[in-house]
Amino acid sequence: MRRRSSGSSEDGDHSPVEAPHVNPLPSRPVIDLWSSAPNQPQTKLDRRRSADKRPTPARNRRSSNVNWKPSDIRDGSIENFGPAAHSTSSPPLLPANGGQAKEMEKAQESRFAGRRPRLRSPWAITFATLITTVLGIGFLVAVLHSSVTRQLDPKGCRMSYMRPGYARLDDFDTEHTRFASKYSLYLYREQGIDHGTKVKGVPILFIPGNAGSYKQVRPIAAEAANYFHDVLQHDEQAIKAGVQSLDFFTVDFNEDITAFHGQTMLDQAEYLNEAIRYILSLYLDPRVSDRDSDLPDPTSVIILGHSMGGIVARTMLIMPNYQSNSINTIITLSAPHARPPVSFDGQIVKTYQDINSYWRHAYSQQWANNNPLWHVTLVSIAGGGLDTVVPSDYASVESLVPDTHGFTAFTTTVPNVWTSMDHQAILWCDQFRKVLSRAIYDVVDVSRATQTKPRAERMRVFKRWFLTGMEAVAEKTVPLKEPSTLLTLEDNSNSIIAQGERLVLRKLGTSGTARAHLLPIPPPGSPNIKQFTLLTDQKLDSPGENGKLEVLFCSVFPLQANQASTVFASHMDLSADTTGSTRLACKNAASDVIALPASSRATRHPFFSEGEREVPPFSYLQYSLDDISEHQFVAVVEKTTAPTPGWVIAEFSDHSQSHRTRHISLRRLLSFGMRLRLPAARPMMCEIKVPSLQSSLLAYNLEIGSQSCGDETELFTPLVRQYLTEPYESKFFVNARQVTVSLHGVAPYVPPPLTRRSLEDGLSFQFWTDPTCDSNINVKLTIDVMGSLGKLYMRYRTVFAAFPLLIVAMVLRKQFRIYDTSGIFVSFSESLDLCLRQSIPLMLASLTLLSLSTGNPAPAGNASFWHWRNSTSTAIDFHQNDLLIGTQDPFFWFLIPLIGLICIGVCVVLNYITLALTWLLGVAFNLLSFRPGWTRNDDRRRAGPSAAFLSSSPRRRMITTVVLLFLVSTFIPYQFAYLVACLVQLTTTVRAQRIASELRSSANSNFYNYVHSLLVLMLWILPINMPTLVVWVHNLAVQWLTPFSSHHNVLSIMPFIVLVETLTTGKMIPRVSSRFRHFTSVLLFGISIYAAVYGVSYAYMLHYLVNLVAAWLVIVHATSDSWPFSGISSLYLYDGNVEDRKRGKEP
Repeated sequence: MRRRSSGSSEDGDHSPVEAPHVNPLPSRPVIDLWSSAPNQPQTKLDRRRSADKRPTPARNRRSSNVNWKPSDIRDGSIENFGPAAHSTSSPPLLPANGGQAKEMEKAQESRFAGRRPRLRSPWAITFATLITTVLGIGFLVAVLHSSVTRQLDPKGCRMSYMRPGYARLDDFDTEHTRFASKYSLYLYREQGIDHGTKVKGVPILFIPGNAGSYKQVRPIAAEAANYFHDVLQHDEQAIKAGVQSLDFFTVDFNEDITAFHGQTMLDQAEYLNEAIRYILSLYLDPRVSDRDSDLPDPTSVIILGHSMGGIVARTMLIMPNYQSNSINTIITLSAPHARPPVSFDGQIVKTYQDINSYWRHAYSQQWANNNPLWHVTLVSIAGGGLDTVVPSDYASVESLVPDTHGFTAFTTTVPNVWTSMDHQAILWCDQFRKVLSRAIYDVVDVSRATQTKPRAERMRVFKRWFLTGMEAVAEKTVPLKEPSTLLTLEDNSNSIIAQGERLVLRKLGTSGTARAHLLPIPPPGSPNIKQFTLLTDQKLDSPGENGKLEVLFCSVFPLQANQASTVFASHMDLSADTTGSTRLACKNAASDVIALPASSRATRHPFFSEGEREVPPFSYLQYSLDDISEHQFVAVVEKTTAPTPGWVIAEFSDHSQSHRTRHISLRRLLSFGMRLRLPAARPMMCEIKVPSLQSSLLAYNLEIGSQSCGDETELFTPLVRQYLTEPYESKFFVNARQVTVSLHGVAPYVPPPLTRRSLEDGLSFQFWTDPTCDSNINVKLTIDVMGSLGKLYMRYRTVFAAFPLLIVAMVLRKQFRIYDTSGIFVSFSESLDLCLRQSIPLMLASLTLLSLSTGNPAPAGNASFWHWRNSTSTAIDFHQNDLLIGTQDPFFWFLIPLIGLICIGVCVVLNYITLALTWLLGVAFNLLSFRPGWTRNDDRRRAGPSAAFLSSSPRRRMITTVVLLFLVSTFIPYQFAYLVACLVQLTTTVRAQRIASELRSSANSNFYNYVHSLLVLMLWILPINMPTLVVWVHNLAVQWLTPFSSHHNVLSIMPFIVLVETLTTGKMIPRVSSRFRHFTSVLLFGISIYAAVYGVSYAYMLHYLVNLVAAWLVIVHATSDSWPFSGISSLYLYDGNVEDRKRGKEP
C-alpha cells in the first residue's frame, strides 16, 4: 500500500509550503513561475527548487462539483483535463464597454503574470505609501494633541468628605432572586448621624455604572444625611411639606462591565426589580422599619444612576418582572442614553433599540391612560467636555422623552456649580452634590404613597435647580404670587425714574435712610417688545429678611386704615411719617433671582477652587413685559442706612436692541470669521444668536475688545454666557477677553430630537457689559481649526473599530485578484501600494459622494437624495445618523477622506508592528531551538522547514477542533476561541516567516504573505471580540460559575478554527481561475463597504462578515484535496509517528 503525503509539512524533503504550479496549456500559455529554466545549469538553489518539485505518490483526486479552472495539485503537477477541457476553459473576457478604471486595475494585476516573482521584501515601502502614512499619522497625532491641549474646560470641583457605613442586607437571598450569589444589596449609613439600620425615610436606589462600585454612593448620600440633620429637620415648614430623611440603598455588582455586554445589563435590571420589591417590603415590616405609622407605605423608589447604571434604570421598566409604578423618578449622571458607547456586542445594540423604542412609543400615545410612563420623570445630567469616558452628547434624552417628562442639563449650566466634570467627579464634586441633594429633597413628599410630588411639580423643581432660569421653559413665580408686602411712600417723592431711563446705583445707603427707587412699567401694547433686567452684586432679600436690597413689583393699593396687618405679611413704611403717602401692594422678586457668576478684574473662572476665597454670585432678574404687566412699578429698595459697597443696574430695554440674529454660513465663518460691534448706547444685556453654530464637531475662539469707562471705574467686567436650547447647555465666562467656545449640539451618530429643530436654533451668546462705560465693544468670532481637531477624538474614536477594516479588506482583495491571475501572492505592503494608486481613493471618493447625497442641505432640514426620505414626512427617522460618519451636514464631507487617510496610516503601522513581532518571535525561536554545530548547511536548509511546520496528525487536529467547539457551545464564549485562533495564526505566521527568510522561493513567499495578511485581518477584528471576553473573565474572577448566557454560537467561530488549523499544515490556498474567483473579490468588497457605512453603529457585524470570508477560504482550501474522503480517511491511515509520516518511505 502506497503511503500518501498530506502536505509539505509532512514531507521532510519537500518545500514547506504547498503552492500551485501552472504548466503551459495548449490553449492558454501560462509560465511556470516556480521552475528554473530547463536549459540552464542547475545551481544549489536550482537543485533545491528541483527538489521542491519532486512528485510524491498520491491518490487520484476526484473532480470537484465546482468547476475550478485550472485545478492545482499540491505536489506541483497539473491535472490532465484533456483537449476538450482546454477548449472550454479560457478566461472570461472584459465586456467591450468596460470602464477605464477596471481596465487599469486589470493591467496592474496582469503585469504580475508572465514574469518571475521579484520576491519583494514585505518590509519594502514605496514613497507614495510612506507619504500617505506620514500624513495619516500626522493627522492622528494632531487630533490627539489637540484633544489634550486645546479647548479644555477648566476643572473646578471641590473635594467632598464623608464618614461612610454600609449595612449588607443578607435577607435578600436566592429566595428572592437567582442573582443573589453574584450581587449584593446594601443600605448606606452616615456615621455619627444615622443610628441603626432601620429604614425610616424615603427610599432611593443608587445604581453604579460600568465597572462601578456600590461605595460610589457615599458622597451624595453623606451630603443628604448631613443636610437633613443640620438644616431640614429644624425647618417646620419643610417637615409639614412632606420632607423626610433619605434611605440610600446601593447595589454591589462586583464591578460588572455593563457597557460591553447586553446580557449583563439585562441581568442587572432583573436583579434590581427584585431589589425594589424587597426594599418596599422593608417598610411594611415593623421589625426593620422606624417610620411614622400615620404615613402611607411607600409604593415607589427614586432611582439615581451613574453612567451605564442610568441605562439599566431605564431597562428595568421594560423587564417582565417590573412592578408597575414602582419607579417614577430617575436621575442619571453621565449616562449614555442616546446610543451605546460601543457597538461591539449585538445584544447591547438590540437592548438599546428595545429600550429606546419602548420609551418613544410610550410618549407618542395621545392619551395618558395609554402611556405606561406618564408618571415617570427622567433627568439626565452630563459632565461636559471633561468627561472623556462617555461623550456627553450621548447623555441627551431629547430623542426619548418630551420636555414635559424630562430634559438634559450640563453641570456647567447648574447654578452655583458652573464647571465641567469628568466621569467620576460628577459623583463626588462638592458643589454639585449639594445641589443634587437639595433638588431631591424638594421633590419628596412622604405624605404620598409615591413618596414624591406630582410629575408636573417635580419637573418644575428640577428645572429650577438644574437650569439657569433664563431658558424659555423657566417659569416665573411672581405672576403666581399674591401681594405680601405693603410699601408706603411719600407723595412728593422724587425717587421715580423717568420712563426709558436706566437706574444706576454705584453705592448703597448714600442717602442715610432707607429709600425706594421706582421704575414705571410700560403699559401693555407698547410699540416695541420690552423686557426688564436688573443686575447687582448684592443678595436680594426675601420677605422678612433684613438685608441690604430688596426688589418688589408693586401696584397702587387704596388700603383703608388698620387693614395692613390683616392683608399683608410685612409692611415697609418709607413715608417718614408725612401726612400724604402712597401705598403700594407689592410682590417680592427674590424667588425669581437668577444667580450669575461674579465677574471682576480679580476673577478667572465662574467657580472658586479649593483654597480660593468664595466670591458671592451676582443677582440677576429678567422678565418679559407680559410677566409683570399687571403691575405699575418696579421698586428697588435700599434698606441699608449707611454707605455700603454695592451696585445696582436696572432698566427696561427694547427686544430689538438687545437681541440680534446673525446669519452666516460655516464656510464664510471659516474663511473670514464674524465681526460685530456692541454700540456705546447698548442695553446692559445683549444677545447674539448664530443659527449655523449647531455642530459639536467645531470649536471657536471669541475675542472681546476692551471698553473704556473714562473717569468712572467700571462696575463689572464683561460676562459672557453661551447656551443652547436643546440640550440645556450653558457656559459662563467671567472677565471675558479671550474665550474658547465648544458645545454639545448636533453630534455624530446621535438620534434627532422628538421635536424638529427650528432653522433659527443655534448657539447664542449673551453679553453682560457695564452700560455706564460709554464706549463700543468689538467682538470677533472665528473657527478654531486646531481646536476642532480635538473634538473628533471623543466623537470618532470608535471609528477605528470599523474604518481600518475597509483598508485591510481592499488590500486583501487586491492580493487575491493578483494571485488568481498570476500565481503571485504579493505582500501586504505591495498590495496596499497598488490600492493607494486607484481603488482606495476611488472608494473614499464614492463614500464622500454617498454622504453628500444622503445629507441635508441645512442642519435642520430633512431633504435627501434618496426617495425613501421624504422631506414632507412628519415621521422622524431616529436611525438617520447611523450611517458613515454619523452626520448629515454636507459641511463635513471632508471627514471621510480624513478618517480614511488616518486609517491608512494606522494600518501601515499595524502591518509593520506585526512584521516586527513575527520577526522577533522568529529570532527568539531560533535562539531557543537546538542545532548541532556540525550540521551541514544543506542539512540545515532541509531540516529547518520540516521542523517549522511539524504539525500534529489530522486526527489530533480534528479532536482539538471538536473539543474547542464543544466548549464554545457549552461554557466559553466564542470570543475566547477567536483569541486562541489569533494566537495559532500568529504562530503559523512566525513559522512561515522563518521559512521564507531561510528558503527563499516564490512558494514560501506566497504562503508567508498569505498568512500574514490573514493575521492582520484577524487582528483588526480582535478588539471587537475582546470586551465580551473581558466580561467572561470577570465573571470567573468573581466566582460566578453560572454558564455564560450568551455568545455560544458555534457557527460564529468554526470557520476561523478550521481555517487556522488548515494553515498550520502549511497549505497554500489554491488559485481560483473560474468565475468563482469573483466571489472572493465581491465578498471582500462588500465587507469594506459595510465597514465604512455601518461599521461604527453595528461593529459587531464585522466579526460575522469576516467569519464568512473565513468560511469561503476554507471551501477554497478544500478544493485542493478530495476532502470528504482522503482527508477523513487520513485520520485512520496515519496513527503512527509524525516524523515517520514526514520522512515518507525510506529507500
